[in-house]
Amino acid sequence: MAEITAAAVKELREKSGAGMMDCKKALTETNGDIEAATDWLRSKGLAAAAKKSSRTAAEGLVGVAVAGTKGVAVEVNSQTDFVAKNEIFQTFVRDVTSVAIELGDDIDAIKAAPLPTGTVEEVLTNNISTIGENQVLRRAKMVQVSQGAVIPYVHNAQAPGLGKIGVLVALESDAGVDVLEPLGKQIAMHVAAAFPLALSIDDLDPEVVEREAAILREKNAEKIVGKSPEVAEKILNGPIEKFKKENALLTQLFVMDGKTPVQDVIAKAAKDAGASIVLKDYVRFQLGEGIEKEESDFAAEVAAASGVSR
Repeated sequence: MAEITAAAVKELREKSGAGMMDCKKALTETNGDIEAATDWLRSKGLAAAAKKSSRTAAEGLVGVAVAGTKGVAVEVNSQTDFVAKNEIFQTFVRDVTSVAIELGDDIDAIKAAPLPTGTVEEVLTNNISTIGENQVLRRAKMVQVSQGAVIPYVHNAQAPGLGKIGVLVALESDAGVDVLEPLGKQIAMHVAAAFPLALSIDDLDPEVVEREAAILREKNAEKIVGKSPEVAEKILNGPIEKFKKENALLTQLFVMDGKTPVQDVIAKAAKDAGASIVLKDYVRFQLGEGIEKEESDFAAEVAAASGVSR
């Protein structure tokens, strides 16, 4: 058997666009023949999938699932919204969610997990070739409680447990599900609508707070001219404290009434139930959040494909 060198793997990667391990396997299968290895990759759909992997994937689906006192949310992206309606894609997202509920939210572990027709990563690669556009297993997060309930909510659902926004709310409590389910559902709907940045003020990212504080200080700079240090501090710090309260879940005003902090809503529910209820954690995945979408000129793409200049 011919020796598979790093240089050969590099050459095949550059020629086919396939992954390093796939290139190494292709060269092993073809006794180091670059051309044959390229054909082997194409026959497996790996070269085609690799070419599509450079295309921005900001559509797709968020999947949520709950098992006992733990729940998980995953995001799988595609290039177009049409794929979200594809049965193959929906089944894959459900399968990935089922894997994640057992393994946790380590993406590498999820990709390596077995499915009936191969590993998660292998099935994803095959789906890229079958469906014809790039797809990415982007992220996953698990929440759990030792006692209580994890309540799921999907906004803009495409199918059961699949949609554009997926939310999980973890309530640590000895109250019954008759109390926790409706409370958790309302809090989850609030999370979907209000987009909190963290559970509590103390959990807010210091860099985010400082960036906002710098903007607010500059915005209010003229207002403190000629003011005493005490008054100036109130003018500058007031908006910062307001920002913190409005972006931490527990101190946000509950969207159901617009006046009660979420932490007070939970406290009242606990008092009425005669039990302790603690909002331990939450997840909010919004499809494509933070992904910069490519702007395409369809007419220009058609002209380029036909060799006509514009």
